Amino acid sequence: MNITVRKMQYEDIKQVQSIAKITWNTTYKGIIPLEVQNNFLKVNYNDESMKKRMERSIVYIAEVEGEIVGFANYSIVRDGGKVELAAIYLYPEFQGKGIGTALIQQAVKELLGIKEIYINVEKDNKIGMYFYEAKGFEVVKESDVEFDGHILKQVRMVKKV
Repeated sequence: MNITVRKMQYEDIKQVQSIAKITWNTTYKGIIPLEVQNNFLKVNYNDESMKKRMERSIVYIAEVEGEIVGFANYSIVRDGGKVELAAIYLYPEFQGKGIGTALIQQAVKELLGIKEIYINVEKDNKIGMYFYEAKGFEVVKESDVEFDGHILKQVRMVKKV
């Protein structure tokens, strides 16, 4: 499988929105009510939010055979080399094929001064938890977070680079 990772362009927005929606609906089925998911997606993945995301952070796109199949969204490198991985989503049928790993490796390679990658993951997102643990992320803390009227069990993890 030929995986290409590159920075997101404005013309990629529709595809990224599609990946976010399908992945959220698949990942959080039975964990987060669909209405709550759809509200989140509407606010955070509308065209305007996507443009702001591209201007204020780093978004990498993963392509397989020229088709966009996933993305990862990183903050800029902060004091002490800390980076927040705000999102990493792949179409379900492309998970487990090394694409998520490639999206992390790209950040480690390109983001100057990076020392630690932080992420928040929903505890019941078993696929996500397994992925992050396999990539060397370790749990820092667990907390209950109010999310649009719904309580989530959030796990904060970090990976030393």
